[in-house]
Amino acid sequence: MKNLDIVIADLSNPDHANAVVDLTDHYARDEMGLNRPLRDAVMEKLISELKTFSGYIGFIAFAGGEPAGVANCVYSFSTFYAAKVINIQDLAVKPTFRGKGIGEALMNAVEEQAKEENCKKITLEVREDNRARSLYERFGFEYGEPKMFFMEKKIG
Repeated sequence: MKNLDIVIADLSNPDHANAVVDLTDHYARDEMGLNRPLRDAVMEKLISELKTFSGYIGFIAFAGGEPAGVANCVYSFSTFYAAKVINIQDLAVKPTFRGKGIGEALMNAVEEQAKEENCKKITLEVREDNRARSLYERFGFEYGEPKMFFMEKKIG
């Protein structure tokens, strides 16, 4: 896509901070997200909490200067490889910008960062019915053997 810029989110930049909140909220409203907006309390503290989390790295896609997509990621560590890992927590593209290569551009930016940081791998979780699975598969993501399941236990 012409006029597409992928930048690492600078959370002290109000434009970046607003883009991260807005794009994450758009994702939450999508059927692949929570299918409802982020709670007001989450929207109010998201940036301040991310600023205190040293493992966060975000990538924002600006199309013609407008926030079009986001990859919210966190650094982790693989004990099996004794190396850093980047986990993609959220990969989202606003509906009006889908099908224009923005998701792929965000994935490329994450991969380049992972290489620069000497990460051993990039991980993500994906719903079985998520249309983005084909992007991840084209990008070289595999399901692994044995097949893993995402589990959670909510606290509080």
